[in-house]
Amino acid sequence: MKILVVTTQVPFVRGGAEILADGLVEALCTAGYEAEIVAVPFKWYPPERILDTMLACRLLDISESCGQAVDRVIALKFPAYLIPHSNKVMWLLHQHRTAYDLWHTHYCDLMHFANGVQIREAIINADNQALKEYKSIYTIAGNVSRRLKKFNQVDSIPIYHPPKNSELFYCEDINDYFFFPSRLTTIKRQELVIKALVETKNPIKVLFAGKADTVIYAEHLKSLVKKLHIAKRVVFLGQISEEEKIRTYAKSLGVIYPPLDEDYGYVTLEAMLASKPVITCTDSGGSLEFIRHEETGLFAEPTSTSLAAAMDQLWENRSWAQTLGKAGKDYYDSLNISWSTVVQKLVS
Repeated sequence: MKILVVTTQVPFVRGGAEILADGLVEALCTAGYEAEIVAVPFKWYPPERILDTMLACRLLDISESCGQAVDRVIALKFPAYLIPHSNKVMWLLHQHRTAYDLWHTHYCDLMHFANGVQIREAIINADNQALKEYKSIYTIAGNVSRRLKKFNQVDSIPIYHPPKNSELFYCEDINDYFFFPSRLTTIKRQELVIKALVETKNPIKVLFAGKADTVIYAEHLKSLVKKLHIAKRVVFLGQISEEEKIRTYAKSLGVIYPPLDEDYGYVTLEAMLASKPVITCTDSGGSLEFIRHEETGLFAEPTSTSLAAAMDQLWENRSWAQTLGKAGKDYYDSLNISWSTVVQKLVS
C-alpha cells in the first residue's frame, strides 16, 4: 500500500509537528507500507496568502504518481488536509488556531486585519466542507478533539503516540535546575516563567532549550532577563542535540511546561519518561491529560505568582519531587502508547 502523509510546514521552523510526521512515516514503513511526506510550505501573512495556499491545496492532484495509484492519504494539518483524495484519513494535529480558539486573544494576529473576519469565515467554511470528505477522523489528543467538537460539531477519536527516542530517556541524580525545552515562541510562554523567577523565594535556576521562531522574540527574552536582574538564574541553551536534551532531562529537578492550550505536548511525555515532575498551568491544554495535580506534577494558575509558588514547592521538597516523577513514569507506562497502535488505526 502506498501512503502519503500530507502536512504543512513553515520553512526553517521545526517542532513537534515535523517530528510527528517523520515518526509516522517511519512507523508506516516499519509496518511494511510504502510511505512518504508531502509538506506544503505555509505563510500566514499577509492573510491573503492563507487563501492562496488553501486554493493551491484544493487544486493538488495526489491520486497517483508515475502511473501508480496512491492508496491512502493521512492528513495532519491545515491547509494540507484540504487536499482531495478518494481515500483519506485525518489524524489532526490542529487547525488554524487563530481562526478558532485563539480568536479574540492577544495571540491572534488575524483579527487585526481589515479582512480578518472574512478570511476566518473562509477558513471555517473550507474546514467544514473538507471534514465531510474523510473516511475517519482522529486527533493527536483529547484537547484537539474537544476543539473540533466545539467549533465544527465533529466527533473524533484521539490516538496518543510516543515522543521521539522514547526508549532512551532515563533519570539520574538531580541538579539544581528546572528544565524548559521548547521552541521559543510566545504561545509557549517562556516570558511567564522568566517573570515568575523574580517572585520565587529560592534562587531557582531554569534552563531553556530550543530555537526561537523569530530573532525578535529571542532578543526580547534576553532583554527581559537582563532588565529583571536574573541573568545568573536563566540559561538559554539554544537548539541542542537529542543526546544533550535527554541528559538535561535526566539531571533536572523537574520540568516546567506552561504553554497556552497545548495540542499534545511532547515535553510533558518526555518528562514522564525521564521520571520528572511537571509544572504546568491550568489552561495548558494537552498537558492536563497526563499530569495529575500533586500526584505526577503540579498545576499552577497562569500567573507569575502561582508559577513561582509551584517552583518553590518542588525546590524545597526534593524527595517529594522525585516521588511525583516516579509516579509520572508509572502512569506513562500504564497508557501503553505505541506507534504500532497508531498505524493499526490509521490504515484499518
